[in-house]
Amino acid sequence: MEKPRNHSNDNTSCKGGWVRRLALMLGTGLLAVSSPLMHLRAQAQVGLSPLVIHTEFEQGQAQGVISVRNASNEPFRARVYAEAFTYDRDTGFQTLPEDSPGNLVPYLQFSPHELVVPPATERRIRFVANVPPSLADREYRAVIFTERLDAVETIESSDGQAIGVVARVGTTVYARQGNLEFPTFQAHDAVWTAQEKQLRLLVENSGDISARPIANWRLQQAGVELAQGSVPPWGIIGGSERYMPLDLPESVSLAPGQYQVSGDFVIGEGIVDSFSVEFSVN
Repeated sequence: MEKPRNHSNDNTSCKGGWVRRLALMLGTGLLAVSSPLMHLRAQAQVGLSPLVIHTEFEQGQAQGVISVRNASNEPFRARVYAEAFTYDRDTGFQTLPEDSPGNLVPYLQFSPHELVVPPATERRIRFVANVPPSLADREYRAVIFTERLDAVETIESSDGQAIGVVARVGTTVYARQGNLEFPTFQAHDAVWTAQEKQLRLLVENSGDISARPIANWRLQQAGVELAQGSVPPWGIIGGSERYMPLDLPESVSLAPGQYQVSGDFVIGEGIVDSFSVEFSVN
């Protein structure tokens, strides 16, 4: 399939165009909690907009605004803080220590650091990042968390123990410094886990900029199609790789043999990278 991409034009396009295209590529942000059981409850209490901000430094400065919405009937009191983050190849989202490459946090200032949002209202968090002229050209990242202070919910673990959990919602911020290479995606391997009945595709983003591709895929054996599907936007950090799960129908279980998974990665305004990977199941 012909790929409608042009790296040279992408890297020299106007700043507004870059921001619009990258916002489409990065999609939605994240909600991080101590337990996945808290997702629905945390989402019902607080919402952030936008969940992803992609910007670039202009004369050493990048800035933005995050809106915090309280959809409950009680005041929402929270603290605001930032951490470095990445998407691990196997486990997905994870925060990183302060000395991590590409950490935006040391250059980041935001206000307020604590806030109270009355019921059915909205407040704003403003942030600005200032960097020295000597800062290396690359993408810098941080997640700005809003964490509830006035309540700790309790859930019961699998062994019957009570666990206190605090929900936090995060907006991921990507700030580009310099002229960077546009994302390019390649699939290197596919792995079938018989116990979990899960097929995972190993995807590399060889560009400098993070993005969230959609994957349209087909699974075949000896030319016969067994399944097809689409993976929603899946975050992959620039210059890294990550496993992408392909959800097979319950009726499909892979017996020992040779298989092929192929399809397209789609980001932004119709930018396409095709892939085809052969793998074996023992």
